[in-house]
Amino acid sequence: MRRSIFLTAMFFTIFHLFGQTKQPKLKISHLTGNFYIYTTYNEYEGTLIPAHGMYLVTNSGIVLFDTPWDTTQFQPLLDSIKLKHNKKPTVCIATHWHSDRTEGLEYYKQQGIKTYTTSLTDELCKINNKKRAEYLIAKDTVFNIGQYSFETYYPGEGHTKDNIIIWFKKEKILYGGCLIKGADAEDLGYMGDANATEYVSTLKKVQKKCPDPKFIIISHSDWNNINSLKHSIRLATELKKKNH
Repeated sequence: MRRSIFLTAMFFTIFHLFGQTKQPKLKISHLTGNFYIYTTYNEYEGTLIPAHGMYLVTNSGIVLFDTPWDTTQFQPLLDSIKLKHNKKPTVCIATHWHSDRTEGLEYYKQQGIKTYTTSLTDELCKINNKKRAEYLIAKDTVFNIGQYSFETYYPGEGHTKDNIIIWFKKEKILYGGCLIKGADAEDLGYMGDANATEYVSTLKKVQKKCPDPKFIIISHSDWNNINSLKHSIRLATELKKKNH
């Protein structure tokens, strides 16, 4: 009887301990080849939301796409990359002005990393008192870093006035940021800075620019589902119809 009570008590203690396990603040997942997804978390309207960014390992250093949303994870991300690859980030490109993309720009600039946004993103960062990049992208630009080539592309207004995507044509990787929503999304998410009328045409431009992607990386949902862009187009089409 005592043994039974002891085992039951031990079970509930273990269950309680595992139940209290906290979500790690930083997660790094391998995508393909030299591409990796990093995830940090922040609270929005009482819910802990994941924010995915990406980094690429090149012969000339690491390229970061967007910055951690969690301000406590700026240095841990750099440390984790150094430990994993024995390389340092040399370039960081943010895809629009919201804090979940730009919050680490100033910190990374101080670490000697070349930070980039578009000129339009910089204007909006200045207006909204957000962190700003050191270098500006005036137009759609092809970057050649190490053995890799990729293009920044502005398709028009959608999630924000300034949202860009990044296209790896050879690898067929589309980094869509917050413009593209998850394949399981019920709506287009936060629309406070969005253009509901232009959203669908903007997404269709992305679809045309980036045919048959093998991977579509999005900010706040499952990035393993390749149907995210098509689903987002459907959502944006429905939204436009409602507005008319």
